[in-house]
Amino acid sequence: MTVVDTLLLVGRVLLAGVFVLAGVAKLRDGAGSRQALIEFGVPEALATPGGTLLPLAELAVAITLIPRSSARYGAVGALLLLLLFVASMGHSLARGRRPDCHCFGQLYSAPIGWQTLVRNGVLAAVAGVVAVVGWQDAGPSVVAWLSPLTALERATVLGGALAIALLGMQSGLLVAFIRQHQQLLLHLTTLTTIPVPSAAPLTPVAPMVGLPVGALAPPFALPTLDGDILTLDGLRAYGKPVVLLFSDPSCGPCNALLPEIGRWQAERDDDLTVALLSRDTVEANRAKGSEHGLQRVLLQRDREVAEAYAIAGTPSAVLVRPDGTIGSVLAQGADQIRELVVQSSHQATISQTPFVPDPPEVAVLRIGEITPDFTLPDLDGNPVALADLRGQPTLALFWDPGCGYCNQILNGVTAWEKRPLPQRARLLVISAGEAEDIRAQGFRSTVVLDPDFAVSARFGVQGTPSAALIDAEGRLSAPLGVGAAAVFALMGQPEAAHASTADDDLLLLPIPLPLVALSPDARPLPESCVQDELLEDGTIILHHGCQQQTMTLNPTAALIWACCDGDHDVAAIVAELREVFPNMPDAERDVRELLSSLMQAGMLTPATI
Repeated sequence: MTVVDTLLLVGRVLLAGVFVLAGVAKLRDGAGSRQALIEFGVPEALATPGGTLLPLAELAVAITLIPRSSARYGAVGALLLLLLFVASMGHSLARGRRPDCHCFGQLYSAPIGWQTLVRNGVLAAVAGVVAVVGWQDAGPSVVAWLSPLTALERATVLGGALAIALLGMQSGLLVAFIRQHQQLLLHLTTLTTIPVPSAAPLTPVAPMVGLPVGALAPPFALPTLDGDILTLDGLRAYGKPVVLLFSDPSCGPCNALLPEIGRWQAERDDDLTVALLSRDTVEANRAKGSEHGLQRVLLQRDREVAEAYAIAGTPSAVLVRPDGTIGSVLAQGADQIRELVVQSSHQATISQTPFVPDPPEVAVLRIGEITPDFTLPDLDGNPVALADLRGQPTLALFWDPGCGYCNQILNGVTAWEKRPLPQRARLLVISAGEAEDIRAQGFRSTVVLDPDFAVSARFGVQGTPSAALIDAEGRLSAPLGVGAAAVFALMGQPEAAHASTADDDLLLLPIPLPLVALSPDARPLPESCVQDELLEDGTIILHHGCQQQTMTLNPTAALIWACCDGDHDVAAIVAELREVFPNMPDAERDVRELLSSLMQAGMLTPATI
């Protein structure tokens, strides 16, 4: 066997191995293969059959490369496929786009780069050599060289080949296991809470979202609906403030806001640049963009820019000043976004003070109030009334199967749902979308359909996922939870649904951090961004305007808050509490725990003299 014959044989085996691995991996991940084709610009109507036909073509090429009689045709097929891959990747890279190659299914998938282009170019060169040089004679048979070997030698070779194949399969399974394990750890970390040594009801605090005012805005470069690349620097090039509005084509409140966004872009363009950062495919966004005359619609591959800006849900918006720094706290929901756009249109206002949205309208649905009753159809069309569910705590989860943020927490929600009812509140899912899509998500609990968000609006819900904790008597027992972390916080404490907010114990925050050590001369003071509102029942609502956090204190905790005036140290606060509640056990412990939680939440500063 000559050197040329050896090289041709090695080239055929190499190409066959690559195409077998790629074809099998793509067939095992059909959804991923289809999505990869869409990201490369294939229309959705063609991507579905293409996700199956492409790996079958790769397997056919691999099979025809093995026999000598068909090897030249297999080499030509390999060359054509590889040239197609190279052209698609080169076109995307030239336009500044880097979709996932999905070259080997779930075994290996990463954004394309010049390395990917070079790798496919080298394989195309190998296929070209095999096709041209081996057109008349493609080299020896792949199995012919086994003939001179003894039976023991053949068994050894076949056993080695089998061991290599099993090792490859094991590696693939290991990668899949590691990914599932990482997801499981993420959900367990999110769901785990630290027990608080108090039988009092717990009120979750909304997670800090958005970047701090004055921070440098993270740069980005995203494709528009026309395939052009637009950067943050490009948006700032006109010297005007930039409003980055984060949306999702499957988000109902986002879609309801699109007509106004189109008007803002047209009517306020002299003073303000409004850019819509969406996700999903061009086709999923183009129709709505055309309908409402939207400009500057940028497409994320997933939520990479939203994560860089610490966005917890859609619709959300943030202001970027002309100097490239964050000019506002995060505006969440349609009302705050409208306020942000109006204020941001006035350059003088922006240059002097950062935008801080008004505190949420807590009076719409206060803790302890009876929640709005409603009757909605379940997935089978049967009417379900909220009043019929009284008698035990209920968590109303506001949902949308097309919402990416909902889908990110789906596994965690369904895992929590499997706990026995004595350990959790009953779950009622109030969802937009189609019954078939929701049914496919596997909820065990009752799901009712609210396609127009009419019931959601009565609860003050402006985005998904959100949740409301309702006690056995139908009263709201905690602030509305907005976003994944707040929803999981409500899920982790079903006992809050049947506890009274007028209890003489303290209302503590479930923050899994150690207690803040307070010096004896510490005299706590409210942070400058914190506003408080005393309600008729004696509870106090705290709103941190700079961090967009809201917290509720019951009357006992409200008394301690009133003592945080810079004149009372810890001992004086404990003395005030014991004067009002002389029989209260462990008053000092409760005071220190509450003060620690308030400082961890950024509501208090431990001033000293």
